[in-house]
Amino acid sequence: MRLPLAFRLTGPVVLASLLAGCGAADRLAGIGKQPALSAIENPTTQAGYKPVQMPMPEPMPVSYQPNSLWRSGARGFFKDPRARQVGDLLTVKVDITDSAKLENTTKRSRTNTEAANLDNVLGYEGYLKKILPGGVDPSNAVKAGSTSSSEGEGSVDRKETLVTNVAAVVTQVLPNGSLVIEGKQEIRVNFEIRELIVAGIVRTEDIDSDNTIESEKIAQARIAYGGRGQITDVQQPRYGQQVMDVLLPF
Repeated sequence: MRLPLAFRLTGPVVLASLLAGCGAADRLAGIGKQPALSAIENPTTQAGYKPVQMPMPEPMPVSYQPNSLWRSGARGFFKDPRARQVGDLLTVKVDITDSAKLENTTKRSRTNTEAANLDNVLGYEGYLKKILPGGVDPSNAVKAGSTSSSEGEGSVDRKETLVTNVAAVVTQVLPNGSLVIEGKQEIRVNFEIRELIVAGIVRTEDIDSDNTIESEKIAQARIAYGGRGQITDVQQPRYGQQVMDVLLPF
């Protein structure tokens, strides 16, 4: 037997109310108590876990010289913490303070006037009075004039500031010794994720002794900072509005 529409619609509403009630009951039971910390669990057993795969350097055989403190292939007599090979990490100090202010004003005006007389036309100028009973002045037979003007103004006032640190991974070593790096950082606060992406090419000489480098020393730098989540979705126009903005010519 098929239930009436009212009963079919009431079921989901009641279920949602019960679920909301369970959440409210848990919140009421926790009044006056500190939030409980989550238990330490094995992250590899969590649903959706995937092993991390990063670029790694090619394995190099290690050989030791008899009666020597030097090891073949070592970076230095004392350990050098700076990144030099694929898979190494280094910290990028992002410090961007960008400011631009442009003002453009354009004004253009032009006036043209053309005049021509027609005193003699192979002796037929006398017939013009017969063709045009209203009379004609051959000295002012043709006259044309035009006037055009345009005026425009434009201004740009932009200020951007971004100061943060992000760890990057060496993904490639170029033949000249420069390093290709890429780093990504994600921070989730409630239902919003803020992400920072840094990529580019750096010289090993520009890496400081503490294994850090300023963002201004990155060649072909690609730095992106943005977010995704509920707040970002609200700030963006709807898909339909974006489509209409593209298709409408006015």
